[in-house]
Amino acid sequence: MDYLILKTKPSTDYELLDSGEGEKLERYGRFIFSRPDPQALWPKLNLSAWKKVDGEFRRSAEAAEWKIKREVPGRWQINLAGLDFWIKPTTFKHLGIFPEQVGNWEWIKNLVSGAKRKIYVINLFGYTGGATLAAAASGAEVCHLDGSKVAITWARDNAALSKLGKKPIRWILEDAVKFVKREIKRGRHYDGIVLDPPAFGHGPGGELWKIEDNFLELIDLCFKLLSNKPLFFLINGYASGYSATAYKNNLLPLLEKYGGTLEAGELTIEEKSGRLLPCGIFARWNA
Repeated sequence: MDYLILKTKPSTDYELLDSGEGEKLERYGRFIFSRPDPQALWPKLNLSAWKKVDGEFRRSAEAAEWKIKREVPGRWQINLAGLDFWIKPTTFKHLGIFPEQVGNWEWIKNLVSGAKRKIYVINLFGYTGGATLAAAASGAEVCHLDGSKVAITWARDNAALSKLGKKPIRWILEDAVKFVKREIKRGRHYDGIVLDPPAFGHGPGGELWKIEDNFLELIDLCFKLLSNKPLFFLINGYASGYSATAYKNNLLPLLEKYGGTLEAGELTIEEKSGRLLPCGIFARWNA
């Protein structure tokens, strides 16, 4: 079992230009944005780069909002890891993708394309669809679930942008626990599972999700969803206070039952200076 540090390196359409003092400075296409990041607990290096920002996310006692300094379109297109995405500032300080996931997307692509059989994947808490697009682009049939109608619409737009709109993708607006229970009753099974739960959230019907209360139940349900010849299981974590080892421990039963490879570690983005910005944790198993 290996502990890995996955690194998203600068690319044509995305760069981490600088970070420090609780902020990060990123370029998405030709637009530059700064936003808070508590992991950036070090000095900024390139002070001149921060003067070129097109928009910045600021929090105060009264509000948390974007301050757009130069003309920025309502949304614009970038390519990351061979997939196309629409980018736009959101009220939650995000811009529509998590670039640190590139290593996991490539891992999914390689596994699905190398399977030499039809692979069925479910992406729970799928957001704007990076893992969904990676799986579909490699030939998988995918079920994409999220509790946000806005996120599902965005993910569908990304699929169309990536010329994957006609691929076999089911778009499900539902609470994850409720849906997985129904899929088990229907007798449906999946070869690959992507689980990207928030620390806290709500389903479309107001269902409460708290990782400390609901995570173990969902993991157990997901194991029941696996086919008799599973290919992979990926868990991502953000801002929940847990270690990658905690997630890895939940996947040990797969290693014991099916063999294969079990990895865990950190998701990072490599700054232009070479420094790594920690962005989350993951654990993943593959046959």
